[in-house]
Amino acid sequence: MSSYLESTARERLDKLVDAGSFDEFLGPAARVTSPHLGQLNAPVSFDDGVAVGAARLDGAPIYVAAQEGSFMGGAVGEVHGAKLVGLLRRAVAQRAGAVLLLLETGGVRLHEANAGLIAVSEVMRAVLDARAAGVAVVALVGGSNGCFGGMGIVARCCNAIVMSEEGRLAMSGPEVIETASGVEEFDSRDRALVWRTTGGKHRFLLGDCQAVVADTVAAFRQAAIDAIARVRQGEIALSLAALEREHALLAERLRRFGDMRDPVEIWGALGMDDPAAIPMLEAERFISAAQTRRLGSE
Repeated sequence: MSSYLESTARERLDKLVDAGSFDEFLGPAARVTSPHLGQLNAPVSFDDGVAVGAARLDGAPIYVAAQEGSFMGGAVGEVHGAKLVGLLRRAVAQRAGAVLLLLETGGVRLHEANAGLIAVSEVMRAVLDARAAGVAVVALVGGSNGCFGGMGIVARCCNAIVMSEEGRLAMSGPEVIETASGVEEFDSRDRALVWRTTGGKHRFLLGDCQAVVADTVAAFRQAAIDAIARVRQGEIALSLAALEREHALLAERLRRFGDMRDPVEIWGALGMDDPAAIPMLEAERFISAAQTRRLGSE
């Protein structure tokens, strides 16, 4: 079984979609690179850190993007963001059934400042436009860099998020929180705390992601197929009612857990048996135990 965590962006794509079906747009041979990095004498990547294109998943045509975490932590700059936006717009124009976003990123590329921020905001709009047009947009999060910053918001704009325990999802990264508010607020060196707070299991229990899977590309593939099917069946829709339910869940989270300092306390409050042992559970055992305990399922 191939580890999703240890694979590169293209290795993930190669095993996630149907064999030989990925047709890349603006690949490395096109050499479309950031106009900003060269001016700063910073290294560039010929695909600007993201692979985008068309493919098939379980026989169905889809569009797909995969961020390369080894290039600037998967951070988004002007070209990187434009490729994501273009892919999502093409999906709408071609009336595609789905778009998969394999996200691994620390957020905006600081080298490109405002250009990166604008790019991320345009990606958010493109995701919501795609959903409004009936295109299922599913985010997969399982890379070593996690999914943070503006791209964490992009992930939450999608119809569904699939995570592994190793994946992490949040707005601000641990180091950013510690820098802004001090180590007393969040100790970024406490890796167990970081994963308890931002990892897939906690995000699933809080209702932030729809599935937690084992760290294999095959598990992500099947979960992506299942998530797309749920969207097409109308289980995960973009509607006022869905937005109101989300706001109600957020209010409930604040009311019930706002004074708690550690996710283990939250897991206990949700009724999980032996919450301190949750980090050691395999994905299947965790899902079995958590399915009826996660926020919104009680």
